Amino acid sequence: MFLGDMNYFQILFWPGGGYIGMLLWMLSVVMVAIIITNALLIRRSTVIPDNIRQQVQQLFQAKQYREAIEFTSAEPSYFSFLVHAGLSNAPYGYAAMERALLEASEDRTSRLLRYAEWLNLLGNIGPMIGLLGTVWGLILTFFKIVDLGGVPDPGQLAGAIGIKLVCTLMGLVIAIPSLFTYGLMRNRLDTLAAEAIGSAQELIVQFRPGKKAAAIATAE
Repeated sequence: MFLGDMNYFQILFWPGGGYIGMLLWMLSVVMVAIIITNALLIRRSTVIPDNIRQQVQQLFQAKQYREAIEFTSAEPSYFSFLVHAGLSNAPYGYAAMERALLEASEDRTSRLLRYAEWLNLLGNIGPMIGLLGTVWGLILTFFKIVDLGGVPDPGQLAGAIGIKLVCTLMGLVIAIPSLFTYGLMRNRLDTLAAEAIGSAQELIVQFRPGKKAAAIATAE
């Protein structure tokens, strides 16, 4: 439970990691907040909600294209964003609709990934900051050895070095979950985005040449 006169709290928080250790603890709190934010943003209920998809399909089946444009314009989901982009380009033909749909997908995906990229950043700089803290602590330890005449107590030396390694530990504690969650979020977004694109394309396929692609223009 104790290392000399220092308990685990002092080793992990203060003065163990020093100011750099405290910075790493603050970054760990930021990491948790970013993970929660991404978990809320990248999920089925916000990317391709089933009830919204059913409502849009019903509007298409009833050929209420104007209502579908208005509905998808006001509805904030990823799926609605794609459908609205496609419908808005119906007067220019099916090829323009499909191109607009894919461009909208790239735009919305890049926006969502901006939040996840912070996890990638934390995963890469966390170990570097931790290594900086450890190296700086070791430098100070060796200077202390010089002040003591070059013959320190082995137990004290080992304890001091162990405490300085706390920064490296904290850097890894940040990096591992950050990079793991980043990869998980990217894969989840890719899966949901592909499903949303497929569903949107199934709706606009009726606007192929020969299927009255100008219906939207007349509806407006």
